[in-house]
Amino acid sequence: MTKKNIIVALDNPLDYQSVLEELDSNKCIIKVGSIIFNYHGRKILDEVANHGFEIFFDIKFHDIPNTVSKSIESFKGYPIKLLTIHLSGGCSMIKSALDSSKTINAKCIGVSILTSLNEEESKEVYNQEIQKTVSSMFNLANETDIDGIVCSPHELKLAGDLLQNKIKITPGIRLSDSNSDDQSRVMKPKEAINLGATYLVIGRPITSHKDKALAFEQIYQSIYEE
Repeated sequence: MTKKNIIVALDNPLDYQSVLEELDSNKCIIKVGSIIFNYHGRKILDEVANHGFEIFFDIKFHDIPNTVSKSIESFKGYPIKLLTIHLSGGCSMIKSALDSSKTINAKCIGVSILTSLNEEESKEVYNQEIQKTVSSMFNLANETDIDGIVCSPHELKLAGDLLQNKIKITPGIRLSDSNSDDQSRVMKPKEAINLGATYLVIGRPITSHKDKALAFEQIYQSIYEE
């Protein structure tokens, strides 16, 4: 069976059709995030589904429990494999989201803290450093028995220790070191997989490449080569 560990992020709401046309739905999942969803609405979910892809619906639901629950249930019928919520919504919200996710056959994934945050920003927002904040969020994920978490690649070791049997989705994946980025904590694909990532979220290295299929295949092979 072909491994499907890469989630390709649709970044550009005006230029995404070629991604769906060139990539292999047997080898990757497509991420629909807030930018492209807010631009196109449910039409984008239909397009992704019509091309045979499973969907990572990265909307990061965060509201009172009933609102989150009803919002998730409204997406029944779409091939949503994974969807995200903010763990900071608390126990009641997480449990409601988890129950509703089951009704639409999706896995509920909790976002710990955004991978764009650096240490200074973490202290401003959470009044503690990143590691302590992430540990608290991971403990909450365990308590609620959520299906999985999103975390920086640099929190994968901690996630492996605290969340051994849960899905781990890792953004901040780059092919080389770069300072021109909005992600503060990044890592290369194979390294992240070796550290225990279940799925890697990769966008621009694939979607901005002139040969998207080739760019994807190079990343794919870099992960699975001996």
